Amino acid sequence: MLNVENKVIAITGASSGIGEATAKLLAENGAKVVLGARRTDRLEKLVEEIRRQGGSAEFKAVDVADREDMKAFIHFAKDTFGRIDVIFNNAGVMPLSPMNALKVEEWDNMINVNINGVLNGIAAGLPIMEAQGGGQFINTASIAAHVVVPTSAVYCATKYAVWAISEGLRQESQNIRVTTISPGVVETELGSDITDDSAQEALKEFRKSALTPDAIARAVLYAVSQPDDVDVNEMIVRPTTSAF
Repeated sequence: MLNVENKVIAITGASSGIGEATAKLLAENGAKVVLGARRTDRLEKLVEEIRRQGGSAEFKAVDVADREDMKAFIHFAKDTFGRIDVIFNNAGVMPLSPMNALKVEEWDNMINVNINGVLNGIAAGLPIMEAQGGGQFINTASIAAHVVVPTSAVYCATKYAVWAISEGLRQESQNIRVTTISPGVVETELGSDITDDSAQEALKEFRKSALTPDAIARAVLYAVSQPDDVDVNEMIVRPTTSAF
């Protein structure tokens, strides 16, 4: 039996891509999933689909960059199901561009969502997990936490930060598991907010060889399903043909 059944798992960025695929897979394996994103119309449809398949799911709108909004989301999950076993800090944005394009508002947005969003999830969930004597954070970094390529400097910086935050939390925690998932190229909506033509073309080239979101969902399931004394700290999941 997988160590997943009846776990209460909160997922941000759940309206599409990796978050959506992970919600479905975890629910299929008996988890109680609480889904958060800004696009509640998509969340509502996803919850209905999970329930039709016999799963347990709830949703709540959340802006991960807003500390109080994130706190409300995590407390909604706890109040609904009585505890919070896993927080999957998955929401992210990737408006790539060369540094000299000076898209400073896009830099700010990446920092707010990709870094502060993870910190807000930890701030909301850590006291709850410490009080109940255990839990798990799963944070979505990226292959960009391990390699830097042109147009991705700021995005990579945010994902290096996710790796560092996760590692620091792991070292400080005795009863709380911490997992960093670093996907390679995945076919998702990430990057749909790119406004720079050169970066958009580069992403198209990368995505000629891309994983489906299900590949990352299976990695999350693996990390969650381990016995409580086993902490899978980091997973890099790439397409076999990828050089990066």
